Amino acid sequence: MPTISLTFEGIDNADQVNRATTALINLDGVESAEVGRHGAEVEGKVSREALITAVEKLGIKAC
Repeated sequence: MPTISLTFEGIDNADQVNRATTALINLDGVESAEVGRHGAEVEGKVSREALITAVEKLGIKAC
């Protein structure tokens, strides 16, 4: 299963980590997501752009 790494800016607390985790895991094609304050490792058949869009909707800068 492909793994995509993301780097975050703007996560300051556990609530934001939880919201980012929920946003990523709910995307079609995502098998698992390990999310922390500084980034995420996501496994699944999903585009990098879809992952970035999902977290940026929460006000989290991702690359």
